[in-house]
Amino acid sequence: MNIRESYELFEINNLSKYASKSKYSKGRIFDEPKCEIRTDYQRDRDRILHSKAFRRLKHKTQVFLSPEGDHYRTRLTHTLEVSQIARTIARSLKLNEDLTEAIALGHDLGHTPFGHTGERILNKLVPSGFKHNEQSIRVVDFLEIRNGKPGLNLTHEVRDGILKHPSDYKSSTLEGQIVSFSDRIAYINHDIDDAQRADIIKKDQIPKEFLNILGDTHGKRINTMIVDIIENSKDSEEIIMSEKIFKATTKLRSFLFENVYFNKVAKSEEDKATFIIERIFEYYYKYFESLPEFYIKIYNNNNFSKEEIIKDYIAGMTDTYVMSVFEELYIPKPWRNK
Repeated sequence: MNIRESYELFEINNLSKYASKSKYSKGRIFDEPKCEIRTDYQRDRDRILHSKAFRRLKHKTQVFLSPEGDHYRTRLTHTLEVSQIARTIARSLKLNEDLTEAIALGHDLGHTPFGHTGERILNKLVPSGFKHNEQSIRVVDFLEIRNGKPGLNLTHEVRDGILKHPSDYKSSTLEGQIVSFSDRIAYINHDIDDAQRADIIKKDQIPKEFLNILGDTHGKRINTMIVDIIENSKDSEEIIMSEKIFKATTKLRSFLFENVYFNKVAKSEEDKATFIIERIFEYYYKYFESLPEFYIKIYNNNNFSKEEIIKDYIAGMTDTYVMSVFEELYIPKPWRNK
């Protein structure tokens, strides 16, 4: 019995009966030999962690466009916070921590530059629409290149969790459901933290009813939500919050939408971001052959529209790269960086 087989047996004997066991995974899109050391879910985690799309998350906006300061969250730090929260819950419930971590690390790989602003713009420009969770699947299925071949060839369970992490979906695994909750727990709390740092909101603006129920500090609120999920999901076929904590969490999220996400100060640069992405999209639609060769090959080898291919290119850009592309396409060389 090799190391992988030994750990697969450990999962069967020690994890909850509701946990996803790597030995019983529904498999990959393309069959491949097993690793002697790592389970399939551990391999998926590693493939995501070493992908180019994952590294690009460090230069993608979470909420605030071009924030001044080193302590604001990026899409990468958000992803790491989601992973930490999700692993804590999974371990406490004796669910598969490796599967949970793989889903958490991959859930936002398809996010655009300029945060949700970029997502809204591409959704408007592309006839088939744009959702970052669906784009994340495109990334792991064929936009990432591994060993010279398209896609990371992830397991069914990891792909399902990535696709279904938004709150209007429901993953078929409890590990995927944990990531969905952890995503909300992370962004609700760290966006409050960042909004206060940016002086968008004051602590006394947050309704006392939320603070009294969830906690009056960042750490207390996260702890309240995590503990509530653990207590209400033990020996259950579903990951849930209590009605009291769920309602308070949902109302706090609504408060953020009203006071942070749509705040004029927080989104003061949004019109400029919209202009930049729209101009880049228009340019490549007109001069499609100017796209990098990688995307031209995808277009020639698949039944995708030009809009979808241009969307793939733009969605993969970091905030800094999208600015450099805009400069290259529209700003005369003597005027750049002045």
